[in-house]
Parts: sequence; structure tokens; C-alpha cells
Amino acid sequence: MKNLTAFILLGLMVFSCKENTDKDTAKVVDIKQYTIEQFMDNENAFANGFSADRSKVLMTSNRSGIYNIYTIPSEGGELRPVTQSDSASVFGISYFPEDDRILFRMDGNGDEIYKIFVMDSTEMKRLTPAQNVRALFRGWAKDGKSFYYGSNERDSRYMDHYEMKLDDFSSTMIYQNNEGMEFGGMSSDKKYMLLTKAINTNDSDLYLLNLATGERTKINETQCGNTPQDFAPDDKSFYYTTDEGAEFSYVMRYNIEDGTKQKVLTKDWDINSFYFTRNGKYQVTFSNEDAKTIMKVTEVASGKEMEFPSFDDKEVSSATFSRDESMALLRVGGSHTPTNSYSYDIASKKMHQLTDVLNDEIDGSHLVSAEVVRFKSFDGLEIPAIYYRPHQASADNPVPALVWVHGGPGGQSRQGFNSTIQYLVNHGYAILAVNNRGSSGYGKTFYKMDDKNHGDKDLKDCIAGKDWLKNQPDIDGEKIGILGGSYGGYMTMAALTYAPEEFQVGVNIFGVTNWLRTLKSIPPWWESFKDALYTEMGDPNTADSVRLREISPLFYTENVTKPLIVLQGAQDPRVLKVESDEIVEGVKNNGVPVEYVLFEDEGHGFVKKENQIEAYGRIKQFLDKYLKGEGQDSMDAANSETTEKE
Repeated sequence: MKNLTAFILLGLMVFSCKENTDKDTAKVVDIKQYTIEQFMDNENAFANGFSADRSKVLMTSNRSGIYNIYTIPSEGGELRPVTQSDSASVFGISYFPEDDRILFRMDGNGDEIYKIFVMDSTEMKRLTPAQNVRALFRGWAKDGKSFYYGSNERDSRYMDHYEMKLDDFSSTMIYQNNEGMEFGGMSSDKKYMLLTKAINTNDSDLYLLNLATGERTKINETQCGNTPQDFAPDDKSFYYTTDEGAEFSYVMRYNIEDGTKQKVLTKDWDINSFYFTRNGKYQVTFSNEDAKTIMKVTEVASGKEMEFPSFDDKEVSSATFSRDESMALLRVGGSHTPTNSYSYDIASKKMHQLTDVLNDEIDGSHLVSAEVVRFKSFDGLEIPAIYYRPHQASADNPVPALVWVHGGPGGQSRQGFNSTIQYLVNHGYAILAVNNRGSSGYGKTFYKMDDKNHGDKDLKDCIAGKDWLKNQPDIDGEKIGILGGSYGGYMTMAALTYAPEEFQVGVNIFGVTNWLRTLKSIPPWWESFKDALYTEMGDPNTADSVRLREISPLFYTENVTKPLIVLQGAQDPRVLKVESDEIVEGVKNNGVPVEYVLFEDEGHGFVKKENQIEAYGRIKQFLDKYLKGEGQDSMDAANSETTEKE
């Protein structure tokens, strides 16, 4: 259950050239500073798959200012729009297996109530019910005649499993989910299904369901984390990852006929994905190695690892194969450059670039690569973090900094490109993305360290990150703030209420402030995960409510003494708008500078470019005023402002 937004219009470049001695090369470099419009005009585009004849690729892109779907020739060329939505985002799923029809999904401006649609030529048709019913695509049948999806049409709390035929779009319920199970995969012969039942946010039970007899076999023998991965190509066995008896997840094979198990693959990091291509020619493995995704593709028959093209200072982070396994779509990028898509012919080794997403007004050499650092927390525990050091930072020019806290609980800051981070770093803010105790990716002991400990030791880890920054010679130790979204937003508010003098400013992006309300108002489709979440956080309907109130910043706003900015989407189903409304009102009563930016057409994450420009531009303006101190007349004068974006 280990747990992500893509950020991304046109603008003019403003720049200031600053002389700076680079820490590693001792060269003087000139750094241009770019506008928020330029950074958000880094296109976010990703490939959804090949057409049946492999001549085209389905793409999802936000180049229009909102996500829409496009097609592009597999040898490169211009993106041709398929949808032209100007309100709700459209995300591609796949071409149909045997023709050029397209499957895609939409929700209602971030409400996460997804619908599945088909596009046939120019006609669009909704395939799943509209009113308050959530539907999630779960894969194509191997014969290409149907697809699977989950839907909570019968009961809003649970996702039942359906199969929909492609000839007439009739659907049949395959599995009625009365126990809050999570779908884990179907065998290609349609005889078996894998299911999991969450115990807590790390541990889950794994089951094999015989669809003909209804017999359900529990696979794990002890409490541990188990994740279904894939059935073998011959359907005689299946593979799953588990951390049973180990710190990190490894791959196991289960023989369906006799119930025997065999350990297949281990690493000193979590293996978080393992599967076969459609006909079983290739085996694909992804591991999470020090907050970086490492992919390995092996030819099953020979055991030989596939070698992909090399890229200067960039890496292939994923490969998606065509149905006949002759071609692959590669994602290539790095922490300092956004990810592009390429088509790759495996036999000829010919490669074609499909996207070029970095705004051509931005000089890529002015962007910053992530660096993994580690520091000791208050109790000696080593905490990993991802560090972004501005080019212009030096002992002679110390810069302000931010402790960046990921979402979750249980998320992880990763070594990937983030336009918002690069924007702030480009303007002279160092970023330390702390993976505090409770973060995933560093073993299950580390992951469980914040259970029913939130707002305490995890916060102390963030404060230790601030202290690490303060000791860097190129950081202005008196100008360090904290920023986070979702659970990271909670950590921002926890810092400002429980350790009010540690950080100079706080940036709260749709953060939880009242755990009692949030845990009681989780979306109905989270029912299967609710007990697991209560196990980690506490049950608001029991004596745990006392502790949950104690760790809820809303009830301690009188402690806030530092400037605050809050950003919220009105359609957010996870962290309700009232969470931000009330924290803003409470802090205002202190006479503390507080700004509030509300988007009526966003949910848990901002996906529209105009809103991203407004949101992240406002964050920088706030930081410039209250952290850098630019244009600030007096810290004693209260300054509060609320902006609503329709």
C-alpha cells in the first residue's frame, strides 16, 4: 500500500545573470531565471500504447492547458488531437487491441469519480454509468475481445469486477466484492483471480480465487506485505512480491497445482513491479533503489538482459511493449530534465523521439540535478533526503531553503523531474525533500516507524533536515521554511503549531488539519482500505480520538506565529475544502500574515496549467516576501488575502 502530480503556458523570460562558483567544478556560471509561465510550459506528455498495427501511438498531453489525448505516428511527427476538452481532464488508456478505437477516462474536475469512454472515429461514447459511480480500467483480456474494469455501481464502498465485451459493450460481473478486497489480476484463461485484503498500510493478505468453484486460498502464512504481480504465461503459476521475513519486498512464485512456493528474485531494495509481456517473451522488473526507479528487461528464453539505447545524462525509466512484443515505448529523463517518450524497434534497434517537452526557452544546463543526502535525526536515526542546490548558491551568496515534505502518509520523495521544484531552485531556493521515518522505499521497519506517531517523530525528522540545511555553508540558516502537499501539508501545519519557531514560513498545499474529520469523511470507495488506515493513524470512533485531536493543527492555531500560505482545490475528495477554510480562519485570528488560494475546478492536485501558474507563482511571491524578505515592509503588520479561481 505504498504510495504522486505532474506540473506544467507561454510567457516571457526574465533573467538576471549572477556570478557563482560551482561547488564541484569551480567554474563561474551565468544562470538565467525563468518565469513560472515558462516552467509550466514544460509539456507533460506520456505514451499510452501502440495502435494495433503499431503505426501510431496514443499520447496524453497537457499542451492545450488541460490534459487531452492525441495520436502521433510511431516514427515521430506532429501530435494530432483526438479530444479537445477545455474543462475536465482527459487521460488515454489504450488503443483497442484489433482496431483504431480508443479507450480513455475522465472525472469531474478532480473529484476522482472516473468514467470510461470509447472514441470511435469522431464519436465519443461513455461506457460506464455517470452518476456518482467510479470505474477503473483493469486490463485487456488476452484474446483482445474484452476488457476488465472495477466499478462501485452496486455498492459505493466496494469495487466489483466486471468484463465488458468489445462487440456490443455488454458487461458481466465476474466477482462481487462484499468483503472489501482489492483486485490483483486475472489469469489469461479467466480461471483465476488474485485478491488482497489490507491489514494496515504496509501489510496485506493475498488470496487466489478459483472463479469456477469460488474456492479462495490464502497464500501468505504470516502477517506481512504482499502485492500480486502477474500470472505466468502458461497460467500454471503466479508471481507476487512480499516482505515476509525481510526488510525489502522480493519476488515469489506460487505453483497453483500443488501450492508450492519458490523465491525468484531479491534485491537490497524493494522490487515493486514484476510482469511478463503479453506473449511471455520478456520479463520486466522495476525496483525502487534510493528513491530512483531501476528497470530491468530480460528475454525469458535466453535469460539475456535487454540493452536499451544510452542517453547522455539521462536514463530509460520504463518500457511499454506492443502486443506482438516487437516494439517498445521508452520513457527517458532525469531529475534535471523532464521525461520524453521514444518508440523503439527491438529487432532493428531504430529509435524515434515522439516528444520534446522541455520548453525551448529554457536552457537545460540551468536546471539542477538531484543529490541523495543523509543526516542524523534527534535520536540518531539516519534520514535520507533528496537535495536540490541552486547553481547560484555559495558561501559568499548563501540562499534561503525549504524543507519539502511528500504526501502519504507513507509516500516518498523521488529522484524525478519536478517543474515546481526546478522553478523555485532556479530562483535561488534550495530544496531538501526529506524522506522522514514512515516513508516507503527504505524497508518495512523504517516504514512503520511513524505509526500512531504522526506529528511527533516524523516532524522531528523534518526539523533535523532544517538543521542539516542550516549547517551548509551556502545556505542562509535564518531563512528556512517548510512546504508540503496533502500529508506534507499536514506536516507544514504541524511544524507551525507544535514547533512554531523552527521554520520561518509555511506552505500548506491541501493539507490535513483535522484528523478526526478527515478519517471520518474518506471517500466511500476507500472502504476496503479504511481499517488499514485506522490501524496506522488511529480510529476516530474510539479512544484514539483523543490522540487524533492532539495531533490536529486546527485546534492549536493560536500557536502559529509565522507567515502561512494555503492552497486548496474545492473538488478535493480526500482533503475537504473545509480543512483549509478553517485553518486559514484560525491563523488569521492571530494577526499572522496568511494567504489563501482556492481553485473551484481542481481536486487533490492541480492539473490545469492556468491554475498551476497561479498556484506556484503565488508560492514564490509569498516566499520572496516572507522568506527572502523582498518587498516586505513590516513583519508586524498582518497581511491576509484570499484568492478564488473559477
